[in-house]
Amino acid sequence: MNLFNVFSDIEKLDADAAGRLDFSRRKLLKNTLATAAIATPALFATTVNKAFAQNNTITDVLNFALTLEYLEDEYYRRGQLMTESLLTPDQRENIIQINKHEALHVKFLQTALGAAAIRKPTFDFTGRGAFPTVFSNTATFLTVALAFEETGVRAYKGQATNLMSNKEVLTYALQIHSVEARHTAGIRRMLGLLVWSSESNPGNLPPAVVAGENNTVQGGVELFGLTSAGLTQGKTRPAIETVRESFDEILTREQVLAIAGPFIQSM
Repeated sequence: MNLFNVFSDIEKLDADAAGRLDFSRRKLLKNTLATAAIATPALFATTVNKAFAQNNTITDVLNFALTLEYLEDEYYRRGQLMTESLLTPDQRENIIQINKHEALHVKFLQTALGAAAIRKPTFDFTGRGAFPTVFSNTATFLTVALAFEETGVRAYKGQATNLMSNKEVLTYALQIHSVEARHTAGIRRMLGLLVWSSESNPGNLPPAVVAGENNTVQGGVELFGLTSAGLTQGKTRPAIETVRESFDEILTREQVLAIAGPFIQSM
């Protein structure tokens, strides 16, 4: 990808982008993902590609992330075309905005990876027939969207340790991760679910997407035993549910591929 074309691509996705961007070199590593990707193309390419050249693991992780971003971006693109009559105006507006975010994530990762970026796969969004009404039923469409977002959030966390050798690249990944978490909360709201996730509050998600979210042990400490007395005061969530929902677990690459695999038709 030609880095100098990224700005025009972003403008096509978001017409207001130009007015919001700060082109200061000094702030390159502190700006948002979109700004970092376009602010000073030569500097950005030098900084990130140098890290990739030194560490094949980083390249592998970001291509793994790119695959998930391709999946989400294409899903929302198709959804906008095929679900207009099924989404309320507010839902549709939110889905369009989420799609813009995902498209920028794709552009960012493609730019960072350069020639090492994998090609976009082809997808079967029915999950090999598991979700035949994905583009004709609102609840199914939003549930599959939530499955993708939940998986993405936990996938980014699961790969964080593999990016620790380069703090700049890890920072970029975490900037995407937090936005994916916001997408998850927004879609859960659209489905009438609580915004936090647990195995006890899965909606209609496949069990693999929320596997492990009932964990109450963090850092070797059983949190429920330490905090249950305080958490039971007042009319709030049950104490054990609060503990489970206070922490989000990772998904390994193998777990993510098991979830996303049925939706990927060919690489």
